[in-house]
Amino acid sequence: RAALGVARICIENQLTLTLPALLSAAVESYPEGLLVEGTAAQVYTFLHERLLGYYQNQGLQHDETDAVLHPQPTSLADADQRIRAVAEFRKLSDAEALIAANKRISNILRQADELPAGAVEPELLREPAEQALAAELEQLTIAAAPLLDDGNYTEALQRMATLRAPVDAFFDSVMVMDDDLSLRHNRIRLLAGIQGLFLRVGDLARLQG
Repeated sequence: RAALGVARICIENQLTLTLPALLSAAVESYPEGLLVEGTAAQVYTFLHERLLGYYQNQGLQHDETDAVLHPQPTSLADADQRIRAVAEFRKLSDAEALIAANKRISNILRQADELPAGAVEPELLREPAEQALAAELEQLTIAAAPLLDDGNYTEALQRMATLRAPVDAFFDSVMVMDDDLSLRHNRIRLLAGIQGLFLRVGDLARLQG
C-alpha cells in the first residue's frame, strides 16, 4: 500500500522525479550493513508489480503496462504517458503487424552473433526494400524526435505506424543473416535502429499481438 501510494503521488501529480536515484538515496540513508545488496532494485521491482494492478483497475492491459515498465523507466510520470500511448497505439489498424515485426526484430537481435556498433552504411544497402526502409526510418526519426522529446508519445507512435509497409516489404524480400558479414551487420544495424526508435516509448515486442 505504501509503495503504491508513492507511485500514485509521482504519477497523479506528474512529478518528473528520477526514481532509481531516489531509491538509491533512500538506501544510503540507512546504517551500513542493515539492508541487503540490491535493495533498491528489489523495491523498484516491487513497485512495478504493484503498478500492474493499478493500471489494470483503470482498464489497461497487463502487457501494455509491462511493455513500458519492464525496461525500468526512471520517471513514473513519464512512464504513465507512454503506457497510455501504447494503449492508444494498439487500436490502430497497423498495430498488430508492427507488434509482430517488433517481436521478429527482437528475436533476430537477440540471436545475432554480435550487435555491430555504428550507423547504417548507405553503400551497403543493396536491396530496394532495405533502401526504402532505411530512407523511411531516417525521415521518421527526424519527424518523431521532437514529439518524443516533448512527451507526445501518442502522436509519435501514430507516425511510427507508417513503418508497417516498408518493414513488411523488408522481411518479405531481404535475408538479414546474409553470408556476407558486412551486409548482415548493416541489416542488423537497420533493425536495431527501428527497435531503438520504438523503445523510446515501449518494448512493443512484449505485447501479445
